Amino acid sequence: MKKHFLIGISGGSASGKTELIKKLKNEFQPGEAVFIAMDNYYLPKEKQKRDASGKINFDHPDAVNLQKLYDDILKLLNGETIYVKQYNYNNPKLPSPIIEYKPAPIIIVEGIFIFFKPYLNELFDLKVFIDADEHIKLARRIRRDTQERGYNLDEILDQYIEHVVPMYRKFIEPYKYECDIVIPNNHSMDKGISVLIGYLRSKLKEVLI
Repeated sequence: MKKHFLIGISGGSASGKTELIKKLKNEFQPGEAVFIAMDNYYLPKEKQKRDASGKINFDHPDAVNLQKLYDDILKLLNGETIYVKQYNYNNPKLPSPIIEYKPAPIIIVEGIFIFFKPYLNELFDLKVFIDADEHIKLARRIRRDTQERGYNLDEILDQYIEHVVPMYRKFIEPYKYECDIVIPNNHSMDKGISVLIGYLRSKLKEVLI
């Protein structure tokens, strides 16, 4: 019997992944589930590659240390505690504490590129994709990035057109069709979340046997 059940949650930028993670965290007790954010594996700004126009493309898989994410997941699966520096989205006003992740029966990994590398993709017992229309994701991203990350409207729109949409179509959307569960989130994903929670609770009982 497996000691862990590993779930991957992906979807485009501002599709609702963070909202889903918040709701899942409220459903599980400490020690039942551990939540890993791919964003904390972004390479530091000085190590990022730049495109032909000199801009950093944070929406390309090369912007993330996916090998380290893979190594850390393996450590959790082997019962080891891992430590990761929280990514502050290059905003000096945000803190960057060290986060401690302890092994748990349910391991949930969230991020836009977690299905891109085969060595990562093959680890997951369940793959979930959050889906939303482009105009809705853009509106959410504008609201989030102006309020939380210090970007202005022109920066957000340029990045969305030049990087976010083409990278989504190339590196993220194709894996939607391989996922076990696709949760639409143009308006509400409460029903999809309820189904997912019920399934995870059943798996929690299995891995605890």
